[in-house]
Amino acid sequence: MKSLKFDSTNALCGGLFIGVGCFFIYQCLNLELGTALRMGPGYFPLVLAVVLTLLGLIVLVQAIRVQGEPLGPIAVRGMAFILPAPIIFGLTVRGLGFVPSLFVAALVAAFASTRMKVPLAIALAAAITLFSVIVFSYALGLPFERFGPWVRF
Repeated sequence: MKSLKFDSTNALCGGLFIGVGCFFIYQCLNLELGTALRMGPGYFPLVLAVVLTLLGLIVLVQAIRVQGEPLGPIAVRGMAFILPAPIIFGLTVRGLGFVPSLFVAALVAAFASTRMKVPLAIALAAAITLFSVIVFSYALGLPFERFGPWVRF
């Protein structure tokens, strides 16, 4: 008898996609859907959730058909610095403003690499901040405060 072989990494990802997709499908059913010509507030999120669920099913089926490599070590340092960066940005952007919040978030995320040194991290955060201000503030003209009330004198 042949044993079932599958790719555990892709099976986990497929299951996660299916779970998140089903959660959002359930949430979208409480919103007005409308029709394809007159979309309600729940129509497009429902379509995206269905697509995510279908992609999860495809990934899950592919995981069952192929034997993959075992799960490797979890990058704890990467998660410890990458995951908090957007949270820090979200919590500080109204008070500090776009420029300082983005700089701090980029600085925190830079230390996900073990090879990152402080001067290089500061230069990287400054470059990302400068590029983002040029693109989002000047080129696209998005109306946000560059410096918030916490840093104004």
